[in-house]
Amino acid sequence: MSAILSIIFLSCNSQNKESKKDSMETKGTNAVYSRSDSAKINLADTEWRKLLPEDVYEIAREKGTERPFTGKYDKHKEVGTYYCAACGNPLFASNGKFESSCGWPSFFEPISKGSIVYAPDNAYGMKRTEVMCGRCKAHLGHVFEDGPPPSGLRYCINSVILDFEKAKDAEKEFKAENK
Repeated sequence: MSAILSIIFLSCNSQNKESKKDSMETKGTNAVYSRSDSAKINLADTEWRKLLPEDVYEIAREKGTERPFTGKYDKHKEVGTYYCAACGNPLFASNGKFESSCGWPSFFEPISKGSIVYAPDNAYGMKRTEVMCGRCKAHLGHVFEDGPPPSGLRYCINSVILDFEKAKDAEKEFKAENK
């Protein structure tokens, strides 16, 4: 019963605020955002608040969550790479994404071992494992042991904290095959 109440509380307490600035528009003003730099980032939350849109900040730094089935990447099926919206770190490849019907984008493995870091999360009376960006430690979501093979894991990630870049080679190949 307490698990059900916790889930209801989390869903009701979640915020899906419209950001004043879309994360795509703020990349240019975010001095730490880079898809090629792998240096660790350690900024105070006051600095992150200046760099990130409100919705990204709420998830990344305050460990918020978006309401289930509302994220732009929940049903997303394009081929490409998912990056941390706070710092640009590559997190997941689209071939690691699967349909879990949990309400958030789900992946069975990160793009590399160092792309994700883990921490115990016992908030709300639940035993979970939090997943964070390996570069900036932004909160991404949680990992559960009920995913598909080969890993058996389900990385349940908030869409707000993800950026996506379509695979250009795959797109060219697809268009060539379908002419």
